[in-house]
Amino acid sequence: MSPTLGGFLRKEFKQALRDPRMRMLLFVAPIIQLTLFGIALSNDVKNIRLWAQPDSRDTVLQHVYECAVESKWFLPGAGDRNADPFELLRAGKIDAALIPPPGGLTRSLGRSDADLQLLVNATNVIQAQSIEGYVKNIVNRVIQDDLKIKPPDLPVQFDVRVLYNPTLQTSYFMVPGVMCILLCMTSLILTSMSITREKELGTFEMLISAPVSASEVIYGKTIPYVVLGMATVPLILAVAVFGFGVPMRGSLLVLLIASFAFVCTAVAIGTLISTFARNQQQSMLGGFLFLFPAILLSGLMFPLENMPLIMKWVSYADPLSHFLALLRNILLKGGEPGFVALHVAVLVVMAVVSVLVSFKRFHTTLQ
Repeated sequence: MSPTLGGFLRKEFKQALRDPRMRMLLFVAPIIQLTLFGIALSNDVKNIRLWAQPDSRDTVLQHVYECAVESKWFLPGAGDRNADPFELLRAGKIDAALIPPPGGLTRSLGRSDADLQLLVNATNVIQAQSIEGYVKNIVNRVIQDDLKIKPPDLPVQFDVRVLYNPTLQTSYFMVPGVMCILLCMTSLILTSMSITREKELGTFEMLISAPVSASEVIYGKTIPYVVLGMATVPLILAVAVFGFGVPMRGSLLVLLIASFAFVCTAVAIGTLISTFARNQQQSMLGGFLFLFPAILLSGLMFPLENMPLIMKWVSYADPLSHFLALLRNILLKGGEPGFVALHVAVLVVMAVVSVLVSFKRFHTTLQ
């Protein structure tokens, strides 16, 4: 390492770490954000306000309603017996309502013509589908218990084994995604502001007048943020494993290699953004303009398989989608060598391309 580059690196480390707020942003904020997002983000639908006013003689509907509330998925909905369930749904006082047939559900079952109506607020489609599934399962179980009906014997019997997440914990799926986003934000945003900060403060003139080559400037601006980004990986991983119980089934070395490839890619993209921006505001906006589509196309919120074909191809150019797939594969499945090698290679190619374009765009002039 040349003395010039070594001095440049020391200067960048001191500049990044001397501010207590920057140290908080680098090492404390990701832990707090991962904790908050890991707790808040969940695919489970809970606290559903269910309304039903069964007659005192309608024991079956009463049993259905009691089982729904006891399941902890539902809460008793507000509204008296004479209330209009449509108005309650429209006013947002309840999320679902059970409407029995005339004469009650118990009496209709005795006549073998039972028709139980479920009204659901479907402004949230995922919640509505979950409510429908919950209620169907509860009604079927209550009918079998009350009427002593055995479930039909199907010609095909399923023996279901849930692999890699047997308890169906949402945190196993969501926490790796949050880890990916936080690591990308820490690396990309800070790097994208590094060169533009020099321009904005006027120190870029001193930089270009010094005997420093373009490569030394880029290396001096990227290597410190790669090191700082990698320093946050053990902190985030510790919160995921010990705080949320996410399993670590793969090799820690493989995970660190994958993280290093992703951090280098994020830093390279941040450097590329900084070559287009003229000030820190533009670089920050550019970073967020990259992040929001990247998060949506990463597979964090919904499977990539559900996207149209053209969007699938766009997602292949998203580094977050590759790193998220790596995290879930290494943490939950143990890390398949071929899978890991493919996605790490894609990240390396993205980093190299971004660095080459940054070299081409960067000139040691103010223009």
